[in-house]
Formats: sequence, C-alpha cells, structure tokens
Amino acid sequence: MLQAVNLEKRFGARTLFTGVSLALTRGERLALVGRNGTGKSTLFRMILGEETPDEGEIVMPRGYTVGHLSQHLKFSEPNILAEACRGLPPGCEGDEYKAEIILSGLGFSEEDFSKPAASFSGGFQVRLELARVLLSEPNLLLLDEPTNYLDIVSARWLEEFLKRWPNEMMLISHDRTFLDAVSTHTMMIHRQGARRVQGKTQKLYDLVAQDEIIYEQTRVNKDKKKQDLERFIAKNSARASTAAMAQSRVKQLEKLEVGEELQETAVLDFDFTGAPFFGRYLAEINEISFAYPALERNKPERQILKNFTVAIGKHDRIGVIGKNGRGKSTFLKLLAKELQPSSGAVVNSINTRIGYFGQTNISRLTESLTVEDEISSVNPQMPRTKIRGICGTMMFSGDDALKKIKLLSGGERSRVLLGKLLAQPTNLLLLDEPTNHLDVESVGALVKSLDAYEGSVVLVTHDEFMLRALATRLVVFTENGAELLEGGYDYFLSRGGWEDTASATAKPSAVLSEKPAAAPELSTNIPRDRERALTRLDKQIGDVEGKITALEERLKLNETKMLEAVHSTDGELAGRIGMASADLSGQIEDLFGELERLTKEKTELEAEV
Repeated sequence: MLQAVNLEKRFGARTLFTGVSLALTRGERLALVGRNGTGKSTLFRMILGEETPDEGEIVMPRGYTVGHLSQHLKFSEPNILAEACRGLPPGCEGDEYKAEIILSGLGFSEEDFSKPAASFSGGFQVRLELARVLLSEPNLLLLDEPTNYLDIVSARWLEEFLKRWPNEMMLISHDRTFLDAVSTHTMMIHRQGARRVQGKTQKLYDLVAQDEIIYEQTRVNKDKKKQDLERFIAKNSARASTAAMAQSRVKQLEKLEVGEELQETAVLDFDFTGAPFFGRYLAEINEISFAYPALERNKPERQILKNFTVAIGKHDRIGVIGKNGRGKSTFLKLLAKELQPSSGAVVNSINTRIGYFGQTNISRLTESLTVEDEISSVNPQMPRTKIRGICGTMMFSGDDALKKIKLLSGGERSRVLLGKLLAQPTNLLLLDEPTNHLDVESVGALVKSLDAYEGSVVLVTHDEFMLRALATRLVVFTENGAELLEGGYDYFLSRGGWEDTASATAKPSAVLSEKPAAAPELSTNIPRDRERALTRLDKQIGDVEGKITALEERLKLNETKMLEAVHSTDGELAGRIGMASADLSGQIEDLFGELERLTKEKTELEAEV
C-alpha cells in the first residue's frame, strides 16, 4: 500500500503544500478535494513519478502497480476492443468479455467494438483509455476528473463500477455527489496542508470550517491577551513597586504565541451582468429539424431534431440531458445561431441578449490577447477597473490578468470564457458543460449565482447536483429525438429516468464479481433513485448543520464582544453588536426549521425501504 511522508512541493517562491503525509489502507477509496491550484493533480504526478517532492518521500511495496488516465493517448490495435484488451493483466488475455462489458458501460455500442480508435472523437478516445485502465486492475487507481467526458448514463455506470472497486483508489472530481457515492475516505489539501477523515466530503468541510472558527477565536483571544500584557509592562516596568510583576508579565509574553490571521482563500465568484428584457419569450423554437449528413455512402443522415418546439420564457431554467452524441451540444448551437435548422426557425425577441459557453469555444480565444483584453472585448464600454475585478474573480489577479491566452492551460482558458460571460450583458445563458474545469467550491458558487440570475438559463451538464438544484424543465434527447418534459430532474427520475438505457448495459459486478466488494453504505435492496435521494438529503442536512454550527460560533463571539463593549461603556458598538446578534439568531431559527423539514423527509424516505 502507498505511503507518503512529509511531502513538500514548491514552485519558485510559492509553497504549494508542506508536511503532507498519507497512508492508504487496503481497499480505501479516497476522495481528494481542495480548490484549484492547491496541488491535487501535483500530488497525483508525484505518485506517478512525474514530479519530485522537494521534501519527503513516497513509498510503495515492490510490485505495487498504479493505473491512471494518460494525457498522451497512443493506439496501435486495429479496433477499440483489441485496444481495451491491452489493459488486461497477464494471464487474463482471454477475458475479452470484461472489455466488452466496460466498453458498453462507458457508452460504446457493440457495433463500435470493431471500429478503429482514430474514428472516434477525443472524448470517446479518453473513454477507451479509461476502459483500458479499469481492465488492468492496478493496486492503486488514480482518477482525475473521470466524468468530464461522460454523459449521465456512463457516469452512473462508472459510479456503480467504482463502488465495487476492491483495491485502493484516489479520486479527484468537481462532482461532490459522485465523490460521496464512490469514496470511503476524504482528504482536503487546504492552506498548504492536508486533513483526512473517514466519511463523506461534507463531514470534512464541516470539520475544517469548525477548526478555522476555533483557530480564529483562539487567535483573537491571544492577541487581546498580548495587548493587555504589553500595556501592563509598559505601565509598570519603570516603577520599583511593580517591576517584579512587570518582569513576570514579560516572561508570559515571551511564551505567548499568537498565530497569523487567516486570509480568505481564493474562490471563483460569479456575478452575471443582466440585460433588461421586455416581453413574454426570449426565444421561440418553432418546429425545427436538423440532421448531420451521412459520413459514409449509402448510409442515412443522422437525425438530431425533428419538428421540435419549445418557448423559452423569462426566468426559465432548462436542463438538456441525454447520452453523448444524441444532439445536446448541437441544440445549443442552434439556439446560439451557430447552426441553422434544416426546417423550422429559432426566433429571438428583439431584446434577447445571449451569452454562450460552448465546449469548443476555448479554441476561439485570440492567442495574442491578454486575459484582460479578451474579457474586455465583449464589452468595450465596461470600465477597466470592473474588467480587472472580473479578472480577479476568475483568479487572474494582478499581473496574471496580463498573461497571454497562448500561455494558459485548458482550465484557465475555460475561466476566461466564464469571465467573458460575466462582462457581457445577457438575459439568456446557453451553457454547455460549464463545470468541467471547476472545483467543488466553484461549482457551488456557480449554482448559487445561476439560481439568482434574473435571466433564463439553458444548461447542458452531466452533473446531477446542478440539474437537481436548477432545472425546472428538461429537454431529453433519446435515440428517437428530443422530448420536452415540464418538470425537474427528480420528476424525470420518478418517471423511470435512465432505467431503460441502464437495463441495456451489462452490470459492473460481472467484471469484479470474483473479488470481494467493499460493504455498501446503503442496503443494495434500496432502489437507486431512493439511494441517491437519501445521499442528497444527507448532504443537505450536513450543509444545514454546518451552517448552524458556524452561526452559533459567531453568536458566541458576538456575546464576548458585547460584554467588552458594555465594560468599555461603548453604547453605540454594543447596539450594533446586539442588532447583528438578533439577525444571527433569526438565521439560526430559520435553519433549525429547515433541518426539521429535511430530517422528517429523510425519516419518511427511510421508512419506505
């Protein structure tokens, strides 16, 4: 099993992390969380030997194998089935059926098995590489954002597969629901250190938040004590009668260690620039049809939409879902007028202002421009100070805003695109997988901002948390075309959801059945949708409990400040603190009401099992 001891990594004058130690237990599935730039992927590269720690060491037993998704894809076999089978361990070359099961689970059809890898898109080539890694059954599996190239059906299949993974695993993902379903432990890289717990992500986030509240309270108390000691020493050192007491205070002061004040850690913050809208519908999609021409002679064209109609009203939140290749991104391109329907029409209101985040739009950034110039290009009238503020919001503060686009990574370019959306006045956002390069905290911030956005949103995503939080209507793409569903994602699941698609896919247990599976957190008799609902309720309950704890700590701190203000006869300050405490008490009362509602809902759901 893997052991990491006192790891430290520096890049120039910047310390990424220090003193990070880790010992994976047998069969442990570890979710690795932390904000972008804290060093999660760097830790993976250290384990793989692609990066060297500046301090510390990584120790593995002899013959311990590590599997990961390579960034450099190389294919040599005539078809994808043979390519996948290259991953089979020595002595298992005849287990071709396992490759077929995994390829099927990851979205390949039986007809695809005989096709060469070069005939597939980059996203499907990554899926092929993932299949090969899963088949190799390494002692340690490293997965960095494995769902980025998957649709919901494939992501669900992978989730079930990884829940049965018998060996060690470390997983990075922006999808907290996916992490919680798969992992047994969670580790966070935060403030250059690491914290690890057994359990789900929310448990760790709550512990870290509680630690920081306690740290800050302790620091404030110590700082106050330090100031008191310094005043006493200054006042009494010169008097012979009090010099001994002053000297005693000097010794106390020398032993007193006051920590540094915690600085706010950087996180993406989204504040979209709204454009006014007057009218009933931002866009009316009337009987549109669209098909891609046949790739081969004597083959039919690929029909995406046929006589599809929907009107996008003010404040709509429309989720677009379906397996990859069914037409979700094409639908957004039609709405953005980047493609024209073969029949029918997309009619926008005269007041409609569209902001479009597309998966391929990164390639449209101008390589020679700076981050600041690129963001400014969509709204030249916006003051430079506000443009720089948006740059800072997207984590391009200071000189980073002057970086050329050509020097940026894929994730950084994605943030530039999001920055352009923030600068551009809009009332209709078209978003195609906007979370792929975000961390867990930033996904939460984006969901909160989109929920408050005054315009309408049409969203393509494989993130079920986002769909549950935002979507009130769905456009569902199936092999028969698109269907409009008036209802949210949970309503979609209650009507059968993905059951038909999932039933056609071989079960993950058929691959790993010979190995002992880790005990599931919930009974396997619980229907999948109910299990996910319980997981969602656990997360919501944890969120509310964490908020209550944080607010109660703030209330206690206010009580201390109130006493100090009263003793110092500062009535104005005491009044302000009293009003703030009353507001905190009201928030806590509301949260307890929400906690009671969620707990009752969970109890009722568990009683149905």
